[in-house]
Amino acid sequence: MNERAEPGPVGPPPRLPDGRWRWPDTVLWLIPLIWYFARPDYLVLGSQVMITALFALSLDLLLGYAGVVSLGHAAFFGLGAYTAGLLAVHGFREPLTGLACAGVVAAAAGCATSFLVVRGKGLSQLMITLGIGVLLHEAASKASSVTGGVDGLPDIAIGRVLGMFRFDLAGKTAYWYSAVVVFAGFVLVKRIVASPFGLSLRAIREGARRMPAIGAPVGHRLVAVFTIAAGLAGVAGALLTQTTQFVALEVLGFQRSAAVLVMLALGGTGRLYGAFAGTALYMVVQDRLARQDPAYWQFWIGVLLVAVVLFGRGGVLSGLEAARDRLRRIAR
Repeated sequence: MNERAEPGPVGPPPRLPDGRWRWPDTVLWLIPLIWYFARPDYLVLGSQVMITALFALSLDLLLGYAGVVSLGHAAFFGLGAYTAGLLAVHGFREPLTGLACAGVVAAAAGCATSFLVVRGKGLSQLMITLGIGVLLHEAASKASSVTGGVDGLPDIAIGRVLGMFRFDLAGKTAYWYSAVVVFAGFVLVKRIVASPFGLSLRAIREGARRMPAIGAPVGHRLVAVFTIAAGLAGVAGALLTQTTQFVALEVLGFQRSAAVLVMLALGGTGRLYGAFAGTALYMVVQDRLARQDPAYWQFWIGVLLVAVVLFGRGGVLSGLEAARDRLRRIAR
């Protein structure tokens, strides 16, 4: 008679990601400090890289973690930009208040439109989000008495940060103001993706049809993440307005939505750091190429994108990880 095998010891259940600070986070946020001292003549470029990285991070929360495709994410970026600009034009120049209002307005718009977006999949999501972006762009163009139309909102006066730090021509205040706000946005997204809510978003991305079987409300969670992502995009737009003191109609344009998708493709989606790596690579290379070849710099950006897709599938970070794994195998 065969004896029954005794069950082995049961190990502890797997721990959920806790969002703790890791060494890659330290490396990431040492870069702005190094940039400030190493390239003091390029602080404006540095602040715009960080602002655009926050915008890319908000899209990564949708695309990389929840699997929601958007071609109109610039709509919320532009709403935040115009909210901060119009508040300043009408006398409300305190930057943190403008930032908060921009985030709320963009989040409210995201919540209102999310019910249309989350019903579709793939191509339908692309069409709906693109349509939302085009509608807002044309509405802002027509309402020229409010938005300034194609001329935008120039000469926006922004007050001192915390009543002490004035926005200077060298861009020092704008640089550190952008760094602090983007850092707060990064910490928030890091906590979100490491939470059970963030894990459920990944599960929805991988198999949305299976989630209702475990009682997960797929629609509600997609609405929630769409709202959060829209609010973050609005904060990024407000940051751009406050640091440049100008709002152009192109903040609502399709080209901005397409560019941020390219940045995510370069860096890698669903990685947190991919938004920063792709944005920095795209904008620094763009700045260099535009100086050397103002007419055809987009051609070389296209070559770079094709090269990354061919040789580093999943973005630059995936390519670096693959190279690291190869080196480890060789070393063994």
